[in-house]
Amino acid sequence: MKNKLNELRAEFLEELSRATNNDHLRDLELKFLSRKGQLSELMGGLKDLSAELKKESGELANTVKKELQDKFEEMKKSLNSYVSKTENIDVTLPGNKISQGHLNPITLVQNELEDIFSSLGFMILDGPELESDYFNFTALNVPPSHPARDMQDTFYVDQKNKDGQYDLLMRTQTSPVQIRAMLKYGAPLKALVPGRCFRNEATDARHDHTFYQVEGLLIGKDISFANLKSFLELVGQKLFGPNTKLRMRPKFFPFVEPGNNGEYTCFLCQGKGCRVCKYTGWLEIVGAGLIHPDVLRAGGIDPEVYSGLAFGFGLTRLAMLKYNINDVRLFNSGDIKFLEQF
Repeated sequence: MKNKLNELRAEFLEELSRATNNDHLRDLELKFLSRKGQLSELMGGLKDLSAELKKESGELANTVKKELQDKFEEMKKSLNSYVSKTENIDVTLPGNKISQGHLNPITLVQNELEDIFSSLGFMILDGPELESDYFNFTALNVPPSHPARDMQDTFYVDQKNKDGQYDLLMRTQTSPVQIRAMLKYGAPLKALVPGRCFRNEATDARHDHTFYQVEGLLIGKDISFANLKSFLELVGQKLFGPNTKLRMRPKFFPFVEPGNNGEYTCFLCQGKGCRVCKYTGWLEIVGAGLIHPDVLRAGGIDPEVYSGLAFGFGLTRLAMLKYNINDVRLFNSGDIKFLEQF
């Protein structure tokens, strides 16, 4: 009896492993596990055994029966699960579209600028957002008593430097990277620096405590204001189209001398006048100038040998203009509905 039970078990498991559909399972159930199946026939013969063998064989028969039923149910669930996933599927239909994320409009504008300046031979550089007072202000010709610091009220960090002074702050501009780049690479130098900046601002539709800038510098021999003008004209045409015009108006910046505001033909109305350009036909986009000799000295460059030009864009402002966004707070809101538009 034991041998017959073990042989039946082995035969059942072998045939079960070859089952590929419910029809095969139904045949196996009828052959082995039904009321008239082989297992029932064997168990029916237990009555002819002695009491001792009946007990021993009966325990084995029950064990085998439970094992075969459990294996059968496992296979049945497995096949049904596979069938439920594959049946009623039209394999000729196109697959489901995989949704992709969306780049922030600031990132889109930054990528465009980096492509433009890379093609002009500029390095793309980055720098620390947690900056020292020296790199953020003093090295840029803004000493502690300079009134220009009042316009860049910022977030200082409650941590002393190695000299025991509280001089760490969240950078208010990307300009500190100018000094770091000069100290690292020397002259001549062509670099573009995009990045995030921070100021202690009262937030509204046009102001936020966190914003993005991009600025560049070009240092070499005999760099003049004429070079600056022609360079800004080239940048404007690359950004806004070949018909873009530039006008320059004097403006004071501590780290350049002379300094100016660069205004480009409004790319939305092509200079005709609209709500965005306040009906002037011009958009104030860039601040620029020739690098101040004190800034060159702070970067380890001799202003008697080299000169340079520097310019800066508000990346956030540029994105607002390009995509007609009327609230700066949307950029950092994490609002998926906002980002899905780009």
